[in-house]
Amino acid sequence: MPRRLLFRHYLWIVGAVVVAVLALHYLGPILTPFLVGLILAYLGTPLVNRAQARGVPRPIATLLVVLLLLVAIAALFLVLVPLVQTEVTQAAKRLPELIGQLMGRLGPLIEERLGLHLAFDFDTIRDYLVENAQSAQQFSVQLLSGVRAGSRIVIALLINLALIPVVTFYVLRDWNVILERLDDLIPQRWRPKVRTIASQIDNVLAEFLRGQIMVMLALATYYAIGLWAVGLDRAFAIGILTGVLVFIPYVGFGLGLTLGVLAALLQWHGWPGFVAVLAVYGVGQLIENYVLIPYLVGDRIGLHPLAVIFSLLAFGQLFGFAGVLLALPIAAALLVGLRHVRAAYVDSPVYTDG
Repeated sequence: MPRRLLFRHYLWIVGAVVVAVLALHYLGPILTPFLVGLILAYLGTPLVNRAQARGVPRPIATLLVVLLLLVAIAALFLVLVPLVQTEVTQAAKRLPELIGQLMGRLGPLIEERLGLHLAFDFDTIRDYLVENAQSAQQFSVQLLSGVRAGSRIVIALLINLALIPVVTFYVLRDWNVILERLDDLIPQRWRPKVRTIASQIDNVLAEFLRGQIMVMLALATYYAIGLWAVGLDRAFAIGILTGVLVFIPYVGFGLGLTLGVLAALLQWHGWPGFVAVLAVYGVGQLIENYVLIPYLVGDRIGLHPLAVIFSLLAFGQLFGFAGVLLALPIAAALLVGLRHVRAAYVDSPVYTDG
């Protein structure tokens, strides 16, 4: 006969949850590389399992998958950083000219409709921007080179970047062992239910990730071809980057749209090209929200994009960047938990007895 749980047993469980939340809150920066490594290990586990099933030793398969993940992430940054730097630099140089063009078109309308005459000294604006840009650059260099806090930040960043592949390798290599040890820690009376819920959470995350990868590939192809068709410079880089970053709801689209608009403003002086770029992104947003997301993600798992956005914002506010990393797994767990709560409610006398 199973023994009845006492009040102190529940206190131990609540205490463990409180300790975990406090650790996440106060040790978030330290836990970040471990959480990133854990997420990368989760993503790479299917590849390692397939390679192991074909006779490849697990350590070798793990090393190959880690190298593949690092190459993919490095390629993304090699595209993103120079692209953003180039666009921002060129936009800063042409900002007075762009403001002049805008005011040349809006100024007569404002003067005609409102009776206001707007005048700008663009030479002064340009000199001010150049001077402040140089000051900001000098200040950042002095901060990183002369202040101890700057050096500590750089050292901490380098340590975190070095820890991520190490954590990914060891977690990925020992993934099955870790799961077995966690399973042994589950109370025996709860083990069947916990296994069922954990399996459902894993299915939700797997379906979500598979669907998102298909959406990313489809949108990267669409934006690259669409921007190339309208004649935009660096169309393939901006298009592929937009498709890859749509993994973060609305953030990837917003960044891609910003880069596309900046590139259009820097490349063309008239409205047709600018409107064409906006049309490409407008059609892409319609395809994403009304075709790809419903069929490839939403209808398969029931995890609404707004739930993902709310989880990112809420856990980011509570636990910082570590909370952002945990937002998606926790959202999937809450989705599965709410399904079980709804099933229990429907079977309860509260619902059935009328």
